[in-house]
Amino acid sequence: MQNKQINTAFILGAGLGTRLRPLTENTPKPLLEIGGYPIITYAMAHLRAVGIRRFIVNTHHCAEKYAGAFPENNWKGIPITYRFEPVLLDTAGGIKNIEDLIAEEERIIVYNGDIITNMPIELLIRKHFELKTPVTLALRSEGPLLNVNVDKEGFVCDMRHILKNDGVKKCLFAGIYVVEKPFLQRLTAGKIESIVLPLVEMIKENPRSVGAVVIDDGSWYDVGTIEEYEKLKREGVT
Repeated sequence: MQNKQINTAFILGAGLGTRLRPLTENTPKPLLEIGGYPIITYAMAHLRAVGIRRFIVNTHHCAEKYAGAFPENNWKGIPITYRFEPVLLDTAGGIKNIEDLIAEEERIIVYNGDIITNMPIELLIRKHFELKTPVTLALRSEGPLLNVNVDKEGFVCDMRHILKNDGVKKCLFAGIYVVEKPFLQRLTAGKIESIVLPLVEMIKENPRSVGAVVIDDGSWYDVGTIEEYEKLKREGVT
């Protein structure tokens, strides 16, 4: 790693939003509005605050709606590059599909397009450069699904209980992570695959290959259900 700068964020915007139907029948979930703004713009504001200079957004369902939401292909002066997926590729497949948009010495922040959080992700960036790992995950101590395990040194030792390694702490994956460009060589172009399986394979090869930082400060919302969406619309984002 030659410089300690992250310029590009990949925001996952291609999902079908099936749990929010019928709201998402004609709109991608990240473009549903909360507080008068599309959900995805909360991610963009969060990323802009830590110095991100370019957004890449993958699209699939109602992809043309993104052009309507961002007619100049930018948000507050930050350019947006779209990458359409004719077939949904899941997270690993989606990351592989933008490989040509990432420079060799670059790394990206991957950010789920349906979460809203103000957790201090500068801590994630700092930890990534400290650890010098191919991938570093942002985690939280509490949440609805504690299925990422961390060992006593703070490295991820299991995900989704695949390796049966409990480690010393169970955490929530916050849906934000830093990925170095060489990691993408482990992924298969066109393969529909979650990022979890390649990460688990890398952990099996090297237990110190997937870094983590637990960030419990700030709020974190997964806009995954109509109930949660309506609650945020009603009560606002804190």
